Formats: sequence, C-alpha cells, structure tokens
Amino acid sequence: MLMNKKIGKVFNYVYILRCADGTLYTGWTNNLDERIKIHNVGAGAKYTRSRLPVELVYQETFDNKKLALKREFEIKKLTKTQKEKLITLQHCEIFQVSENKNAFTDI
Repeated sequence: MLMNKKIGKVFNYVYILRCADGTLYTGWTNNLDERIKIHNVGAGAKYTRSRLPVELVYQETFDNKKLALKREFEIKKLTKTQKEKLITLQHCEIFQVSENKNAFTDI
C-alpha cells in the first residue's frame, strides 16, 4: 500500500490502463505501482490478461475508498472517446505544471 509516511495515510487510486490492443481498462487500487505490476505479469483483471503489456495513462487520487469506487464507476460508464479526452486533459495539465515549474528555475 502507498502511504504518506508523514501522516500514515493510505490513498486510493482510480486508474486507466492502455492495453496492447489499444483498448482501455479502468480500475481502482490502494497500491498503484504494485497493481500495475500485477496486471503486467498476467495476474490482474481477466480483461487485461490477454492484452499485455498495459501502460498507465491516467490516475486520480482519493482519500477514501468510497469516493474512489464512485469515480471508477463514473469513468467506466464513459465512452472510449470520452476517456481519451480525460486522459488528454490530464496530460495537458501535467505539461502545463511542468512548463510553469521550468519557468521558475530560470529566475
């Protein structure tokens, strides 16, 4: 389990994996790194076992399992196109934060 060592808090994650065949798989876990490893050795969800390797393309972090499961359900109802937009938006946000961070290193 991933924990914030300072406060001993367990986080819950909703994630989207891109499978080798281009399909997307959505799940939740409280140990994201370990869960992806499990998927990639073929011991994860039945859906991903025949679609290896998988790659993490999206994640959200929650303080509790209930909220994570609710969000997982919401994402699973989205179309593939809507999920791709969600992935793209998150990547754009990360790029913008990274770009802004680099701007401050030049000061």
